[in-house]
Amino acid sequence: MSKITVVGAGNVGATCANVLAHADIFNEVVLIDIQGNMAKGKALDTWQQAPIDHYSTRITGGDDYALTADSDIVVITAGIPRKPGMSRDDLIATNAKIVVSVTKSILQYTPNPIIIVVSNPLDVMTYACWKASGLPESRVLGMAGVLDTARYRAFLAEALDVSPKDIQAMLMGGHGDTMVPLPRFTTVSGIPVSELIDAAALDAIIQRTKVGGGELVNLMGTSAWYAPGAAAAQMAISIIKDEKRVVPACVRLTGQYGVNDVFVGAPVKLGRQGIVNIIELKLDEAETALLHQSAGAVKEIVDVLDTMNLI
Repeated sequence: MSKITVVGAGNVGATCANVLAHADIFNEVVLIDIQGNMAKGKALDTWQQAPIDHYSTRITGGDDYALTADSDIVVITAGIPRKPGMSRDDLIATNAKIVVSVTKSILQYTPNPIIIVVSNPLDVMTYACWKASGLPESRVLGMAGVLDTARYRAFLAEALDVSPKDIQAMLMGGHGDTMVPLPRFTTVSGIPVSELIDAAALDAIIQRTKVGGGELVNLMGTSAWYAPGAAAAQMAISIIKDEKRVVPACVRLTGQYGVNDVFVGAPVKLGRQGIVNIIELKLDEAETALLHQSAGAVKEIVDVLDTMNLI
């Protein structure tokens, strides 16, 4: 029997739960939200979809964390978006309180889950969850790299007029403007992408990837949800199936790449116990400098959180 909890029944959480149900891998999906009827309703809607789309996963929802007992994996999407007039520090304080509260509530009923954090600002919230949980660093990770590489691959597929299925890519660093796409590790069916696109066009795609979330906010007036929800679900499925997939994820680096005690994006192998290992690529000087710059930006925000004494 396998069970997964998704905390937050907003657009991202509901999408994640729906994708997980369709995968038909977990026996049970639980959708939790402070608005219990909303979570219950979206879960019921997804369950009624099962006879149409042919899956057996049972999905339930509510606001009672007792429903989450004995979850193998927990996905945390809870939090609020930054509102007009809200400072960065206000957003950090508000969402950190939510993430810490959710983490402690989960641990009351499941002492040793694997937790995937989706709440923003992603890298800092992953740190907050890890610190509040007391779990080994291999069992707390953030979803950002899977989403960011998906955007990068989608843009490349469009530019090259090829299937996104054939594009493999890797990026590192923080989730946002300081992320570090790695063109040297980007291929199309094994062909280095640099052989298929000129440097200026590739750089334009990299820059678009860095602000990919902002582009969607400008179009819709709210954050994305289909791709983020699916990205978190993919990570959970890989873990529960012990697939040993290699993906970029927000993890605590402890000396790798010359970065210590910072949660930042890096390639990892995912397995049944969470992070099997962090993979160390041989970065060149320019790539290393960009990664250190990105990690430094994340560390600055973590330091702000630490001074708030919320954990």
